[in-house]
Amino acid sequence: MKYSYLGKSGLKVSQLCLGTMNFGPETEEKEAFKIMDAALDAGINFFDTANVYGGVEKRGWTEEIIGRWFKQGGGRREKVILATKAYGDMNDPNDGPNAERGLSAYKIRRHLEASLKRLQTDHIELYQMHHIDRNVTWDELWGVFESVVNQGTVDYIGSSNFAGWHIACAQAEAKARHFLGLVSEQHMYNLLARLPELEVLPAAEKLGLGVIPWSPLAGGLLGRNALAGTGARSARSAERIEKHRSQLEQFSALCKEIDEKEDVIALAWVLSHSAVTSPIIGPRTIEQLQDSLRVPEVTLNEDTLKKLDEIFPGPGKPAPEAYAW
Repeated sequence: MKYSYLGKSGLKVSQLCLGTMNFGPETEEKEAFKIMDAALDAGINFFDTANVYGGVEKRGWTEEIIGRWFKQGGGRREKVILATKAYGDMNDPNDGPNAERGLSAYKIRRHLEASLKRLQTDHIELYQMHHIDRNVTWDELWGVFESVVNQGTVDYIGSSNFAGWHIACAQAEAKARHFLGLVSEQHMYNLLARLPELEVLPAAEKLGLGVIPWSPLAGGLLGRNALAGTGARSARSAERIEKHRSQLEQFSALCKEIDEKEDVIALAWVLSHSAVTSPIIGPRTIEQLQDSLRVPEVTLNEDTLKKLDEIFPGPGKPAPEAYAW
């Protein structure tokens, strides 16, 4: 496994991040334990979760599974760079009118404390805002985040689903307070979703954030079984396959030409961007995890990158050159 610094921080994380969203609803606890053990054995030290993972009726279920895995000991907690998130509605009646999605000092403190209990740990390496909250000021947010960092409960702060200008505002406000600010942005980025190249990726790179792409396989569309139909888990997935069938067929042909699997190429392409630190893989089985482990070793040549651009054209340039002179 290869490792990179997370943004401008001195923290080194594996170039693959283990996403745990499937743990509980899709992957039973025993299998989840095996996946986490195998990931750690393979050198993946970066695990990502969120307080809402587990489903609408079982918010927090995924964090609880990870907590029980940590509880087994054997250095598991000490070896993991743990990332979780807050923003969503946790279905907690005690939250009253503050139960709705969003961020506030009140909510961040309560949800961080609850995550720590579920995860059976006393600190989080990377605490992330799961979405932008336009109703909260940066004075309030940086005030509470400075507090939890100073207390040692959290090491670093990250964002998720932020626009480029949100990142710029956040970093400007943090700098004014002499605070480190954001070290990462978790963002949807894949061959079928290249809009982040306009502003989010350039902003993150310029302002010192490592990008952690989620859905690098576009919900399975860029996986090896998409065209066979076995990768479609819903009617909506099947519709998306049909919508992109021409591109997916060209992509599959290219992968056969270079003798590599579709998911490996799709992940390697995401990782090849200079702003990207670690794409999130979300294996539901041990086999799916093992298939991804080679990705950091795969280098795409210029000819392959050019062909991928032809199949999946992006904006071409960052803003404003992509749409202006």
